[in-house]
Amino acid sequence: MATIVVEQARPATATLASREIPPEPPAPVVNPNPNMEITYTGNTGNDMGIYTMGFRSAKYNPSEWHESNYAKYYQSFVDRDNAERVIHESKRTAKEAIETTNKTQAEATKKLAESAKNIEFWKYELNREISDVIDETDLLLAQKKRLENALRATEIPLHIATDNLNCRQRRLGVDLVQDDVEVSLLKEVEIINNVQDLLKNTINQCEKQIRLNRDAKQNLEMDWSDKKEALEIETKSGSLRNHHTNKQFHDGAAKFEEIQSTPESWAQFTHDNIARAEHERMASIQLRTLVDNVLDDTTRDMREQADQVDVNFTKRITEMEDAKTKLEENLVKVVKQVKDQEKNIEDLQKEIRDKEDPLKVAQTRLYNRTFRPGVELCRDPAQYHLVGEVNEINQSIDALKQKLNDAQNSLKDLQDNRMALEKEIAIKKNSIFIDRDKCLTVRNRFPSRTKLQGYQ
Repeated sequence: MATIVVEQARPATATLASREIPPEPPAPVVNPNPNMEITYTGNTGNDMGIYTMGFRSAKYNPSEWHESNYAKYYQSFVDRDNAERVIHESKRTAKEAIETTNKTQAEATKKLAESAKNIEFWKYELNREISDVIDETDLLLAQKKRLENALRATEIPLHIATDNLNCRQRRLGVDLVQDDVEVSLLKEVEIINNVQDLLKNTINQCEKQIRLNRDAKQNLEMDWSDKKEALEIETKSGSLRNHHTNKQFHDGAAKFEEIQSTPESWAQFTHDNIARAEHERMASIQLRTLVDNVLDDTTRDMREQADQVDVNFTKRITEMEDAKTKLEENLVKVVKQVKDQEKNIEDLQKEIRDKEDPLKVAQTRLYNRTFRPGVELCRDPAQYHLVGEVNEINQSIDALKQKLNDAQNSLKDLQDNRMALEKEIAIKKNSIFIDRDKCLTVRNRFPSRTKLQGYQ
């Protein structure tokens, strides 16, 4: 049987918590024949038919027995020492793990609190900017409403001006003139059309800026919503503790997503959103100032032109009334002259009739004297006088008829002039009626400055 080889134990040092001393190795047993197996050579008893000479015992010798026992003792000691060391190191490692875990968890909780604070800061800034953008958009909407009111208010002045022009087209004769009133009315129509174009363009600018404001507000609200959700998650995560029940394992959670942002890009994203919103808000403020200036300028231009038109109307009406008055004065004189001329014609006709009897007398005398007999038919002074009288009467009648003809022609001219004056006076009355009763009456409904500025 092979010899049991027992590894000589190294000098052991106690590592057990109990400081147990390792077992001492057994005293060495001296083998007288170290190179030979131990055989039993003593008396084997009576011969019972069993041959035992030179027979090797199947049992271990005492040294092997002691060494085997020592090996078991020592192995037990080593295993117990190793177990004690493992237990000790396990406790130390567990303690260190607890300390490290608590420290790391505290740092993570602190980081989550800092993250929540940063999110809260940007969320506040976003909320403030959203409120500012909403207020600014409301103000811009009010300005847009003013522009729309002002644009509607320009329809009345445009209708008034075009109605004045159409009414003045009904003037008659020489009064259908392109006077200062018509020129100023045409200019008023041009100004109103330009004002309408300007107001429409400004309204389009306001609508565009309102869309930009709302887009910026939408971006801010989306960012704010993300911040709100992130803040809830951070707050929930930061308040989570080991004793809470709403926790579980999530395999694969400890990794970095490819789409994750960096702290710099995260802060820059919100900063850019706020900067863009601030830019649009400043543009909106400038546009509101522009709207105020536009409404002031357009109102001033329209009112100044309207006042100029009214002044021209008043001036033109005064001119036409003066012309009408002078025409009426001339008409009175012409009528009086017509009456005088008619009287003159009657007198001339009477004078011509009055010359008939003397002419008849003279001619009858001459006729009667033609019946004188013989030498009595003499060209005596009476004959010469009667012939002269007839010629003189005929000349007087011719002169009176010429004057009658002149008077009749003059009367005709006077009557024509009277008709022309009466017609011209009627034209002037028509023009005055159009300008004063038609145009100026309508112009009294011209909108006020407050309405033209869009406040009504």
